[in-house]
Parts: sequence; structure tokens; C-alpha cells
Amino acid sequence: MQFLETNSPFNQEQAELLNRLLPTLTESQKLWLNGYLSASQTAASASVAGEDLKESPVEQSAQPVSKDVTILYGSQTGNAQGLSEDAGKKLSSRGFDVTVSSMSDFKPKQLKKVSNLLIVVSTHGEGDPPDNAITFHEFMLGKRAPKLDDLRFSVLALGDTSYEFFCKTGADFDQRLEELGATRLHPRVDCDLDFDEPAEEWLTGVINGLSEAQESSTTAPAQDTTAESTDTIYSRTNPFHAEVLENINLNGRGSNKETRHLELSLEGSGLEFKPGDSLGVYPENDPALVDMLINEMKWNAEEQVVVNKKGESLPLKDALISHFEITVLSKPFLEKAAKLSENESLQDLLSPGKEDQVKEYILGRDLLDLVSDYGPWNSTVQEFVSILRKMPSRLYSISSSLNANPEEVHLTIGSVRYESFGRQRNGVCSILCSERLEPGDTLPVYIQHNENFKLPENPETPIIMVGPGTGIAPFRSFMQEREEIEAEGKSWLFFGEQYFMSDFLYQIEWQKWLKDGVLTKMDVAFSRDTEKKVYVQHRLKEHSKELFEWLQQGAVLYVCGDEKNMAHDVQNTLIEMIEKEGNMNREQAEAYLADMQQQKRYQRDVY
Repeated sequence: MQFLETNSPFNQEQAELLNRLLPTLTESQKLWLNGYLSASQTAASASVAGEDLKESPVEQSAQPVSKDVTILYGSQTGNAQGLSEDAGKKLSSRGFDVTVSSMSDFKPKQLKKVSNLLIVVSTHGEGDPPDNAITFHEFMLGKRAPKLDDLRFSVLALGDTSYEFFCKTGADFDQRLEELGATRLHPRVDCDLDFDEPAEEWLTGVINGLSEAQESSTTAPAQDTTAESTDTIYSRTNPFHAEVLENINLNGRGSNKETRHLELSLEGSGLEFKPGDSLGVYPENDPALVDMLINEMKWNAEEQVVVNKKGESLPLKDALISHFEITVLSKPFLEKAAKLSENESLQDLLSPGKEDQVKEYILGRDLLDLVSDYGPWNSTVQEFVSILRKMPSRLYSISSSLNANPEEVHLTIGSVRYESFGRQRNGVCSILCSERLEPGDTLPVYIQHNENFKLPENPETPIIMVGPGTGIAPFRSFMQEREEIEAEGKSWLFFGEQYFMSDFLYQIEWQKWLKDGVLTKMDVAFSRDTEKKVYVQHRLKEHSKELFEWLQQGAVLYVCGDEKNMAHDVQNTLIEMIEKEGNMNREQAEAYLADMQQQKRYQRDVY
């Protein structure tokens, strides 16, 4: 990011000096400087970025502290887990005795024995904790949480600023730990989708906070930040450009939907994955939409703009296509944009008491709408580009097994098209794949490991899979894997879509697995083929007795797909089924399902 008066607390002279200095620094110099500033700040005050923190946490940071560090993560897609494991490795290399655990595996009663606690947690849905953090979150916010006067802690919160309850779960933990008497060893850091740099800065601050004296300000920044693993050089920050082998529409003639089956080559990447993992894809914006934006703002498409903190630059059109997000608005973004607009109506929209109007405005609108509605704009191209968010990756459940398809990865992507405010809108990645991606092209990708959605270790364990629409993707991976290893456990699939004739995704494969005994049972629900709409939860209810028998036999239940409607309906149906077939009341049935979740026998991959 290029520093300007409009996007930083520096005056023009300071900003120019920093812009000249920072691009010339090496990584080690940046780390030393970061550590120096962090340590200086910690020694002076614990009030950072507007957070009201007690002075005592920072004053105590210079005192000798335990070398035992517990890192607890709450993760839905694997990001928080990956960051936790990386932090654990780096702290261990510095001589700390580190325990890394998911919140669901941690016994809350052990909390009183913990000296230093690091929490890395995402926020899911509408401000909710991820599945493997629910129980611990409820305990910490409940009356049974103990006083923690001897505990030192820090929180790294992951979220998405386009959602109203940004990083709420992390904020909940941070506030509650303070209320229980714990002392911050480093202030909470809230991360947007582009979390790599702030997470690294947080860890540097944590290391300084854990160090026994102020001499840590010189030793901590000298840390080795090279990759801890030598398994692969490709990652979220260095994606592999995978060649497209196949790009097929799975839906038949007359369907209301378009679902793409992509096959990508991983040859030469060294990337590996297991069934249940996801593939991260960095898409590009539609060039036609970028042209409309440039024309509306009367910008020069060839003007060079700085696109990152390293000072790298691209022509404006290329930058808007490949580097910046232009299809999503959020309140934080509107607040930044308002500083660049001469239109007072935007300031009025953001005034106190108009939160509902802001929500209504940003829903279904994009950057082109904003610049059209609230011009004229009093900024340079660089100033405007500097407030844009970096293009986030899209995560897709992998729909193939690496054992069955060596050096390949398959995806199942539903194309998103809709009309809003008089203009056709398209999903950034899905329409790239359906309209502009041909065999021979490449996509920047990385593997997102997800330990919260995995086949049971014992191949004889029964599994139940609920996956309507593109939610069927990971179950195709499951079946390919179980076929390869000749798993003997029972398996049951519940699949739903609109029409049998046009929307039965991978129909031939499922029927073959059923015939060969790889798949034991399959029940389908095609909602538009019957007078009364039937969904997967209705099929679950029809087979409640046998389903409960499977659960009693130790079956693992998986749900993949839409969180807002389907996943909630399925969960309610499961609770009602357990209540009925297990002769339980509602509270007991909910506890039964929660216990399954604790045992990793109820796993969800919902979005």
C-alpha cells in the first residue's frame, strides 16, 4: 500500500519519506523494525488501534513468564488451524513448550492450569463461532468460566469485513478473558480475508510479549520466517497455476442451473490433499465490468498504480481485473470512500441511526453502483485504488480423490447469475469458469486443508452424507477414496436438486457405486418434479428410524452445502429425529447431537 494523507495518520512529508524508504527494505529489516516498534509500543502503553486495554498487561510483559504456551483454534475452513500450527512451530523453535489444540478437543477445566493462552478463531455466518468452537465459546461466556487472574493471553480474530458481525467471535473471547481477570500479552488483531501480513505482525507482537525482558526487542525480530515446511513451495501466498484439463457443464438441457465440472492438473506442483479438503482459487474480475468502471470514472486504463506494500505496480485495468475486489461493498469500505467523495449524501447515509439503510444499500450493489450514485470523486486514481480490498480467494470443496486421480484436482462449481438494480450480476469465480475459462488456460490455486471434514480413520465406520446441489462435491471425493482403499463400511447418500432429468449431478457415477456396493444406500429429492416441494430434510425424516439406528452404530454424519437454509433445516430435522427415535426431550436430543459433534461424528462443510 502506498501511504497517503487520506489512508494513513501521516502528513504529506512523512508519507513521501515512508513511500521512498519502505520499498528499499529487505524482509529482515522490515521484521526488525516491526519488532522494535511493537516492543516500544508494548513498553509504553497497552492501548492500540483504539482498543481500551488495561495498563497492567503491558507493564507485566517484561517480567519472567512461563515458557508453556497453549494455542486454541476455532476453525471452519482450516485457516485458523493453519495459522495456529504455524505459530506453534515458530514458538517451539524459540524454546517455548507449545500445545496446539482445537477448542473442541480442549477440556475447559484445564484452563486454570494454562499460563499463556493464544486464541486463533474465525467468525462464521452471522457472528457465530465455527462448529469446533461452539462448546468452548458457550463455556467461556457462561457462568461456569473460572477467574483467570494468572493467565496471559492474546487473540487473533479472522473474519470478513463484508459481513456485519466482523470478527465477533474473536472479540467475544477477548472481552470475556479480560472480564475473567486475564492479562493481555498483546492486543487483539482483527483480520480481513487477506490475513497473512496482520497475522504475522500479531505473532511477532506475541513473541515480544512472551519474552522475559525488553531485550526481546532485538532478538524477536531476527526470527526465521522462512517456510517451516519443505513439502511444497506453493501456498495461499504463492499459488500454483494449474492447467485446465476439462471444463464441462453437468446440467442437462432445459435446466435452470449451470454447474461446471473442472479438472485441473497439479503436475509438478507437489500439492497434496485428502478427501474433505478445499481448493482455493484466485479469480479475475470480468473485463467488461472493469471497462464500465473505468469509463464511469473517466480514468486512464494504462495509468500505473501501486498494488501492494512492496510498491509493485500494474496498469490500472490489469490491476482492477486481477488484483482488487470490485463486486462487494461493505460499511467499512463506504466509510473510506466517503472521504474521497464530494457528495454529501454519502456522508448522510453513513450518519448514526441509518445502519439499516446502509445494509439495504450495499446488498446487491457493487463498486460501479457506488461510484455512479455518489460522485463526483475528489481523488487521484492511486488514492481510490488504495482503499480497495485485495481480491480474496474462493474456496471450493474438492470433488476428487488424489489416489483415484493422481496429480489432478476436480471441482464442482455452480454458476451464479442474477439481476439487481437493473443490471445483470455475475459471480466472479463461477462465471469466469463458465464463460471465460478454456482447456489449456490456467488458474492460480492452493490447497486449503480442512481437518474438520474428514473420513473416519476406520474404513469400516458407517458414513451418512447429506449434500444437495454442489454440496455433493466432497462426497464424490469420499466415494472415490473409499473405492480405492476398498472400504467395507456402510455408506448412505442424501442428494437433492430441482429436476431428475437435468440436475442429477454425477448420476452415472453414483449409480455405478450403488451397483458395485461402494455406496450402500441413496435417497434423492428433486424438488420441482413433485407437486409439493421435497428437500433432503424430508427424506431424512422419512427414514428417521433407520438413520437413528446407523447413528447408534457409530455412523459419522456429514452435511455439505448452503448454510443459511439447508444446513439449519437439516439440523432441526436431525434433532427432531433423535428426539423421536431416541425417546428424548428436545434438550437431550440437542445434547446428543452436540456430543456427536464433539466426537467428530457430526461434521459440516457449509457456506
